[in-house]
Amino acid sequence: MTRCVIFDLDGTLADTSADLVAAANACFERMGLDQRLDPVADAGVALRGGKRMLTVGLERAGQYSVDAVERWYQPLLEAYAAALDTHTTLYPGVVDQIEGLRRDGYAVGICTNKPAAMAEKLMTSLGVRDLFGSLVGADTLPTRKPDVAPYWAAVDRCGGLRGTSVLVGDSDTDRKTAKAAGVPCILVTFAPEGEAVRDLNPEGLIAHFDELPAEVRRLIG
Repeated sequence: MTRCVIFDLDGTLADTSADLVAAANACFERMGLDQRLDPVADAGVALRGGKRMLTVGLERAGQYSVDAVERWYQPLLEAYAAALDTHTTLYPGVVDQIEGLRRDGYAVGICTNKPAAMAEKLMTSLGVRDLFGSLVGADTLPTRKPDVAPYWAAVDRCGGLRGTSVLVGDSDTDRKTAKAAGVPCILVTFAPEGEAVRDLNPEGLIAHFDELPAEVRRLIG
């Protein structure tokens, strides 16, 4: 058992927003709507998930209903699964810093609210799946973040020690997960939420992955 760093995926390890927006827009086109999400302006919406994208787009078109969101959620997932790595890129410094953490003896894993099969496919496509000792997705367990069970599963499955673990993320969901687990949280400021994550009062902040090792050492040794 060892010190452990668990990462969120979307908006933390990789910028997945453009491919997510493309999947939502494909659904709006099939609905016969002119409404489209913007891959830049709506990047933050995209990282809130498929249902959030559908909700925002349908609201803007004046067509929102709970039934419509539920009806189009599966088609959106299918559209995304068919093209989830067209525009997605890892954030600068991810590979170097994850490799560095591993060399320094840290266990590393992923806890994401992306469906597990999609997360596995994406990380494999990006060539970095083998860097992580665990990957727990939205459907790995009956609950997802901010429930603590997926986080603990990610820690346990990569051989980490719960008491010396830290969660790296980009949103209030990650902040709430870490708080519920009683572990420190490092939030990134380079995702769509930007500097606004400071208001969540995380234990650590990084503006680039090169800053990660120092923050990890400061928080868990």
